[in-house]
Amino acid sequence: MSTEPAHPNVIPFRPEPAEIKAAEQAVIGAALLDPVQIPALAAQLGDPGAFYHPAHETIWRAITRMADGERPVDPLLLTGVLRAQGDLGRIGGPGYLHACVEATPTAANGDYYAEIVRAAAERRRINTATSRLAHMAGDGQADLDDVRAAALAALADLATGESWLDPVPLGSHGTLPTFPVHTLPKWVGAYVDAVAEFTQTPPDMAATMALAALSTAAGGRVGVEIRPGWREQSNLYLVCAMPPASRKSDVFATMTAPIYRVEDELRTNARARIIEAETAKETALAEVDALMAKARKNPDLDRAHLVAEIAGARMLADEIVVPPSPRLTLSGDITPETVTHQLGVHRCLAALSPEGDLFDSIVGRYSSKPNLGVFLQAHKGERLQADRITREQPTVDKPALTIGVTPQPAVLQELGAAPGARDRGLLARFLYSLPPSNLGYRKIRTTPVPEQVAAAYDLRLTALLHTLTALDEPVTVTMTEAADLAVEKLQEKFEVQLRPDEPLAHIKDWAGKLVGHIARVAVLLHLADRTGGDWRAPVEAATVDRAAEIAEYYTAHTLAVFDLIAADPATEDAHALLQWLRRPKKDGTHRTHIKAHDAVASSRRFKKVADVEPALALLEQHSWLRTDQHTPTGQRGRAPAITFRVHPAVSTPTDGAEAP
Repeated sequence: MSTEPAHPNVIPFRPEPAEIKAAEQAVIGAALLDPVQIPALAAQLGDPGAFYHPAHETIWRAITRMADGERPVDPLLLTGVLRAQGDLGRIGGPGYLHACVEATPTAANGDYYAEIVRAAAERRRINTATSRLAHMAGDGQADLDDVRAAALAALADLATGESWLDPVPLGSHGTLPTFPVHTLPKWVGAYVDAVAEFTQTPPDMAATMALAALSTAAGGRVGVEIRPGWREQSNLYLVCAMPPASRKSDVFATMTAPIYRVEDELRTNARARIIEAETAKETALAEVDALMAKARKNPDLDRAHLVAEIAGARMLADEIVVPPSPRLTLSGDITPETVTHQLGVHRCLAALSPEGDLFDSIVGRYSSKPNLGVFLQAHKGERLQADRITREQPTVDKPALTIGVTPQPAVLQELGAAPGARDRGLLARFLYSLPPSNLGYRKIRTTPVPEQVAAAYDLRLTALLHTLTALDEPVTVTMTEAADLAVEKLQEKFEVQLRPDEPLAHIKDWAGKLVGHIARVAVLLHLADRTGGDWRAPVEAATVDRAAEIAEYYTAHTLAVFDLIAADPATEDAHALLQWLRRPKKDGTHRTHIKAHDAVASSRRFKKVADVEPALALLEQHSWLRTDQHTPTGQRGRAPAITFRVHPAVSTPTDGAEAP
């Protein structure tokens, strides 16, 4: 039976004796049945890497983090934590946690099960080390000193009984969370799941385009007042970056089809009205032309009376307004100039595309420099002074542009490098998604989207589009007092995370807009929840909570995207430290332990310990370093400086480690 994963979000594993898997399940089950045992079980196991099955290691890490944080542990709470991390689907879903509990004969024997797991891990370490050494020793081209050094290092590692996780390349965030589809309205979430299954694509892409579809309907037409004096529009800038051959066009077409159909319907329905207005205007202008011709042919007529008659006819002609053909989306050659002009005519528009052509225009590929102004103003709804392409071109109050695109990741790097894109706040206006590709793991025969699921999505999105595009004036919905308090708590939470050395410190420009984005997503969820009800009712706190969970997803992906475009200075510092660690010392050996002041002395780029701490933390997060645990002495005084152990792979970059 093949052990290849059917999906890249499912953790693969190789066969292992059934009793080992049963013991690992029993350790997890014992912890869930009797959480008091967790510290003892953790001590017995040692490294979480003792688990052979990656899914079990993922579950165990979540359990120990909950216990260390003094949070209660049970299957329901653990399910929520794994879901928030994006790992629930990868470990087999909530049902697998209950399977582990059911597979546990008795929680009282938890230490016995842990010993079986630890012993099996030790045997694997010995087997791996000896196999690698045997391979090296049998290689006639290998340097004998290198073989001897590797053998001594392996014996030292085996003597300590410790194991290291494989280091993660810098710039990579490991497994990013999967879009929390359960936060979407049921009719949207069911369609997202069905489309993702049928196209064998991550649900992130369909979910992001679903939000873009809702934003197309509501953006600029419905806003939200969080509290008096603070209002947000409902249009979003969304980008889901995927590599080529990821079936982006299929997902895009499926999720946006109702938008283009409604747009065609609106144009068809407006055609008679437009023709009537055009005819009336042409008739009025013809009357003006006739009077002008009369004046030219009859110079003896009463000039004052004739001028008054012509002026009156012209005023009547000017009063006849020919409505533009309805438009929901931008198409064709999308340049800043055409966006500005079309917003001047329609005010609320969406730029939707399965490719990144729009970004080509934004970064100035077809002009001398980027033209960012319209994209900055149309996100916030700031007054837009349009270039007067025609005499009738108006100035636009509260323009609203929605962007929903699925470019290749490299396009984001180009966008990040565009002059002014970061400094002027363009990057901060986007919600980013960077899901893994399913290429190589896709099912060949898949389940078609159920007709009732597709019909529900089509019917409700169509109804929302018709309802909101028919509004004569923008509508503002409010928030309940509880929802306002929920937003306030989010503000307090993220404000702390903007401080130096906190998680969002290096993306303050983006994170500073995060609560506003949450409010925008919340009003979209609110509208989608009430397609057949009173959508003018206040937004509730539970809806804000769902929007906040979606924001957590986009935050994790945005951190990865800003790493991709080299927006995090700590990454460059970490690269510099890693190169220093790879250089042998004067005696030819490599560093096995370092302290922060050693890293400061390694380069002129660091002036003090505080400067190097973010880079050290990043290397530890990526498993290149490990904090050495000190045994408490019981003596008073200043705590000793933290010592970091260096991953053995640092001195052997050819063994799967990151090249300097």
